[in-house]
Amino acid sequence: MHIGLPKEIKVKENRVALTPGGVGTLVRRGHTVTVERGAGVGSGIQDHEYEQAGARLGSAAEAWAAQMVVKVKEPIASEYGYLRGDLLLFTYLHLAADRELTHALLAAGTTGVAYETVQVEDGSLPLLTPMSEVAGRLSVQAGAYHLQKPVGGRGVLLGGVPGVQPGHVTIIGGGVVGTNAAKMAMGLGAKVTILDVSQRRLAYLDDVFFGKLTTMMSSEANIRALLPDTDLLIGGVLIPGAKAPHLVTRDMLGLMPEGSVIVDVAVDQGGCVETIHATTHDDPTYVVDGVIHYGVANMPGAVPRTSTFALTNQTLPYALLLADHGVGALGRNAALGLGLNTHQGKLTYQGVADALELDFVEPQLALA
Repeated sequence: MHIGLPKEIKVKENRVALTPGGVGTLVRRGHTVTVERGAGVGSGIQDHEYEQAGARLGSAAEAWAAQMVVKVKEPIASEYGYLRGDLLLFTYLHLAADRELTHALLAAGTTGVAYETVQVEDGSLPLLTPMSEVAGRLSVQAGAYHLQKPVGGRGVLLGGVPGVQPGHVTIIGGGVVGTNAAKMAMGLGAKVTILDVSQRRLAYLDDVFFGKLTTMMSSEANIRALLPDTDLLIGGVLIPGAKAPHLVTRDMLGLMPEGSVIVDVAVDQGGCVETIHATTHDDPTYVVDGVIHYGVANMPGAVPRTSTFALTNQTLPYALLLADHGVGALGRNAALGLGLNTHQGKLTYQGVADALELDFVEPQLALA
């Protein structure tokens, strides 16, 4: 198969979807790989490293002309012209929060396989996990920075100092994002409260953190009770493939201290905070009712070298399946099959269809 690796062009997105090692593995399996010139520079990977791995270097158009294109982020409007009916696109898509892209994929007939909905038997999301780990850890770094007074924050040091209480970090969602955010916040010395709807998950978190964080069931009443004492609120809610529910509404912002910070990691799925919208690394924050909102939708792009290698570690086995078997791989591997979101003009993921109020077609029927 001919595989294309284009350069990411979203604002300040410096990740790349394959490392030279990954390209080398595909080439040794008999596949052809075209890498857009400069695709890896943002991650510290030079063109000659891809050439040494057996790749061809080319233009964006040449990379997109491949049978399968492997990316990191969803195509943006200027890339829609590359979409076509015989293209297999393997990347993060996050369609539940992107009606325009969904319609573009359906109109082009592109087969879109989304990293974020590939799901194994235990319910975990192996291709979302590495970037959720990065984003969860970055959320505390970003929040701690924006709590500083010179950038508009309330002037709280999350770790405090002897004789002064530390800052309070409230985390909604005890999954991969929330767990990694808690690790970072506790490492800084902050007071941490984490909420989740699963009692079993809360018991697990209480166990692995040796009871040093506070666990609470996620409910509107509990969230409202915590907000007046919250310096940094982190949203880590995830419903695979679907739009995130709004658990923090506009009226709740008035409960938070002025200059407090919200970092909603769920923003690429619509966000769990009603007032959040996607921002960029160039202009990451805005203020609503005195509360700083950080809504960067590609947070891991801030640490591209770490993120690129972490992502390729997980995506490469699935990319190999698709390269070896094409669309047929979706029937061979149940986890990969759940990644199918669009095919030949049909929407094949229920959560996306529900969020956008569009017709849903069972993946097996669409592929048949």
